[in-house]
Amino acid sequence: MLPKEEFLFLWNHATIKVLDIRYELLKPEEIGKTFKIPANMFLYATGGGAEVQIDLTNYTLEGFHLIHGGKGSTLQIVATDKGFEYFLIFYRASVPLTSNKMIASAMQRNNPFNYQYSLVPNSPITMFEKIYYMYKKWENANNLSKFTVKSLFYQLLNDIFMQLDQDSGNIQKLNVPSQIKAYLEENYAQPLTLESIARALRYSPSHLSIQFKQQIGCSPIEYLIQLRIEKASILLEKTNASLRDIAMGVGYSDVYYFSRLFKKRVGVSPTKYRQKEQVRHLVKDSPSMSERYSIVDWSFQDYIENGYQYNERKYEPMNKRGLSAIATLFLCLTLLLSACSSGASTNAGGGEKQASTTQAVSESQTKIVSTMKGDVEIPVNPERVVVMYYTGDVLAVDVTPVGSSKIQEGAAFEEELKTVESLGEWFEPNVEAVIQLKPDVIIIPSKDELYDQMQRIAPTVMIDFSISLDERLTKIGEVLGKEKEAKELLVNFYTKVEDSQEKLKEAGISDKTVSIMEGGKGKMSVVTSYTFGRGSQAIYEYLGMKAPDIIQQKIDNKNNTDEAIDVSLEVLTDYAGDYVIRSSYEGMVDLTDHPVWSNIPAIQEGRLIEMDFGFCYYNDIYSLSKQLDFIVEQLVAKTK
Repeated sequence: MLPKEEFLFLWNHATIKVLDIRYELLKPEEIGKTFKIPANMFLYATGGGAEVQIDLTNYTLEGFHLIHGGKGSTLQIVATDKGFEYFLIFYRASVPLTSNKMIASAMQRNNPFNYQYSLVPNSPITMFEKIYYMYKKWENANNLSKFTVKSLFYQLLNDIFMQLDQDSGNIQKLNVPSQIKAYLEENYAQPLTLESIARALRYSPSHLSIQFKQQIGCSPIEYLIQLRIEKASILLEKTNASLRDIAMGVGYSDVYYFSRLFKKRVGVSPTKYRQKEQVRHLVKDSPSMSERYSIVDWSFQDYIENGYQYNERKYEPMNKRGLSAIATLFLCLTLLLSACSSGASTNAGGGEKQASTTQAVSESQTKIVSTMKGDVEIPVNPERVVVMYYTGDVLAVDVTPVGSSKIQEGAAFEEELKTVESLGEWFEPNVEAVIQLKPDVIIIPSKDELYDQMQRIAPTVMIDFSISLDERLTKIGEVLGKEKEAKELLVNFYTKVEDSQEKLKEAGISDKTVSIMEGGKGKMSVVTSYTFGRGSQAIYEYLGMKAPDIIQQKIDNKNNTDEAIDVSLEVLTDYAGDYVIRSSYEGMVDLTDHPVWSNIPAIQEGRLIEMDFGFCYYNDIYSLSKQLDFIVEQLVAKTK
């Protein structure tokens, strides 16, 4: 155990000179090395593994590890079959003994520069960055570079001594959760995943997750989300930064997704949170304002944040390759880390997954399926299916998945998924949960980041958002060995479409116009595309009904990029068709007494159809079939 007070006292009075910095890589086939340490030394292990002996003390090193040894000691390194990567920092330290008897006495009792100790750093990547940067600067060998190295060395010593002080002598105990928390605190603004965190800290994802959950009580990703929300709350409260800047600042490039996540976690939208906090501080800091605002109702009206079915998010490039594993890590981190190396990621925690997949394939007959990502080998009749977003299509061909992305409440197929594990948002699923399900095949929409995650777990089929219903269902039928069922579904579906169109003709309403709206807080969102959901595909594409001209022009315009537009209530009448379908949800604004809304002819004459947001959100064949039934029934009923 280190005598901390004297140890730090003497270091504080020492004059330090860095003598040399080396990077060495022992390959698996190399025997190792033994030598006398020419000066006081820090050895920082960064990759692979080794049995290290300093004099008579043995260390088994795996991953990041720091050892200090004194001048004249014998250092022996024997690499494992993984090889061994490490840095050596040699330094000289001197203390002026004549100036202070206390210093001289302390040096006689305990020379801190000869102590031998080791620790597993709580923040290994930060330590690695400092040492790697010192190494690169040392290569320049000019005076400014050496001064930079010296200043970084003091920073490194500060990190080491702070951990030694906190660890109370138990400095070799591996504390995985502490490492993860420190890493997340430093890098929460980066596009992190469980896999990228595991790669950066050099653990398998499963080991990292289990260790963290056991001690912290939640998964690393759950902790990361909460950390980001806390950071965002501070920024909302303390700054006037825009929502987009705050979202980017805490790691979300999609401001819409950030807003939805914030509202789900905090209970109010970011804008409303900022307003309430500003009022709270105003009241707190001013007694007169407190009296004034005590009678004001600050419960803002509920409103919906339009849930676009697909909103592509862009991430910084994450696949870069260097000359060695350590150089790769540093370059990918840049200065703040993105920590994703394509070469390393293949093996990071993927051994068991790939082995289990290979074993499953070898035990059953397989087939090759052509996908937008190339040919994929899958079982002929997959039994354990995980699906993201296309859940309704999979259910329609009579396959119940073992796991599905989270669905909107009220979806047409909600009852069918009561026993199916929910895996989170389709574009950001719980990777750990997917791994535990041991799927035979994974079906996902077109998103490269999602594909990169899933294809490491099991054979993954990515299906383009833009293809037609026929193409999508045919491909899903092929993947699941349900070709016959898919064909029959399509035949039955188009028969239902024809029957539905005939019912509208018989009711004399096939030529009537239909508007689809949602919202209500000062404005309405009006659907201007048949691919947006909200029943638009069922109404405009399959039933062949038209919208009012002002909307139909946008629907027919191939260059139109607006799937929905916001319209103020004052001009809403111009956008209202003979029938109005409103996407409804719990807590929506009540427009019953609004003069503009109540004076729209379709509303006055009872041709308003309320359709549940979750029910009309999806455009899979299961949902479309149910939507057709509901819409035709309601249109006919509202005509009588």
